[in-house]
Order: sequence, then structure tokens, then C-alpha cells
Amino acid sequence: MLTAEEIDRHARHIMLKEIGGPGVQKLKAATVSLVGAGALGGPCAMYLAAAGIGGLEIWDDDVVERSNLQRQVQFNESDLGRSKAQSLSDTLIAMNASLDVRVRPDRWNGEDLAGGLLIDATDNYDTRFALNRTAIASKRPLVHGAAAGWTGQVSTFARGVDQNAPCYNCWVPEIPPDAEACDEVGVVGPVTGLVSCMMALEVIKLVTGAGTPLIGRLLLVDGLGGGARTLNLRRDAACRSCG
Repeated sequence: MLTAEEIDRHARHIMLKEIGGPGVQKLKAATVSLVGAGALGGPCAMYLAAAGIGGLEIWDDDVVERSNLQRQVQFNESDLGRSKAQSLSDTLIAMNASLDVRVRPDRWNGEDLAGGLLIDATDNYDTRFALNRTAIASKRPLVHGAAAGWTGQVSTFARGVDQNAPCYNCWVPEIPPDAEACDEVGVVGPVTGLVSCMMALEVIKLVTGAGTPLIGRLLLVDGLGGGARTLNLRRDAACRSCG
């Protein structure tokens, strides 16, 4: 049941017919595993904490550097040199003291993930592929986001819970030969903010059952041109992960 304080805190969500009190209760009961506490994972986690998500597992082995502050708005100057996972945890608990946070200041290497829903906020293709395999094997949805330069992308890969849905490998069968990370090409801070907010929105929709998640679809954000478009993704019958 929701306490009087929780009803007051989440009043604007309760007013929405697509969420309401039952949706807020579902968020309170939900757990999420987040891999990556940087420009995408940090703001995404902040919105989920604000929305009343019940439990959050944070994986990240990195420490806060000055170059992170341009876009990783969950950190400030006083966090320099600190563990990103621990610093983000402190920020989230300050926002929502009832949040159950499990800090894993390590690089995720395929270990079991505690959350009922998975979030890929990494910038590494090998980790993305491994998370995709884990999501399929454990029958959990995987919310994915990425950003570089002026562009970003968001999708939900739910092959583990929907036999007709494509997985990440259906769309990206192998590491692209021209793949570049944001530390090689740069990235505009607000673009990572847009992507991280859409990732949090995907989690909220998946947990509450509101709206239509981006399952089988890829949202592309063009920060330079000020537009967005959605691509339909198809299952690959020869996919190495789910074919």
C-alpha cells in the first residue's frame, strides 16, 4: 500500500489514468539493474528514483572525471575521483530515501543481475551483446540507449518475453567497422539527456503497462536538426543470439 507521503509525492502520476495508484504501486514493487552510471545511466536512474522505483542495482567501475561534468549532470565538482556507482547511489537516496540501492562499483562481466528489468547504458559493444544474451536467457526486457555527436537512439529489446520481438543482435549482428565512442567523436550533453529521459520513460511504460514501449522499434534523435524518427526493426531468423 502507498503511504500518505507517497500519495502526496506521486500525486501527478496518480492523476494520470494510464498510471494511477496501481501504476505507482507497480513502480514501488519493481527492481531494475542498470549497467553504466554515466551520461545515460545517471539521469535515467534519477528519473526512476523520482518516479518511485523500488529497487535499483548500479554497475560501473569508473570514477568521476572533470570531462564527465559536461553531460553527466548527476555529478558535481565535489564528486571528482569518486566511484560513479557510489556517487550516483548517494544522489538517488537523497532524492528518495525509500529507494533500495545495490552498488556494484565493478565492470559487469556476466554475473547474475538482480533487477527484474535491465538497462543498457554502456558505450561498449561487447557489453551490449552480453547484456542482450542475458536478457534473452533470463526472459527479461532490455532497455537500450546510446549517443554520440549530435545523435542518439533508444529501443527496448524484448526477445526474452516476446517471441516475435527482435533482439539487439538482430539489429546489430556484429561490431560496426566504423564504430566510434563519444570519447573519440565528442557528444552534446543535452542529447544524452534526451536519450536518458526516453530510457526512463521506457522503463516506466514497461512497469506500469502504460502506452506502447519501443519494442521492435528504434527511436533516432537528431539534436543538430531538431528532429526525431522511428524505425521498425525485424527479427533475424539467422541471428546468432535468438535465431
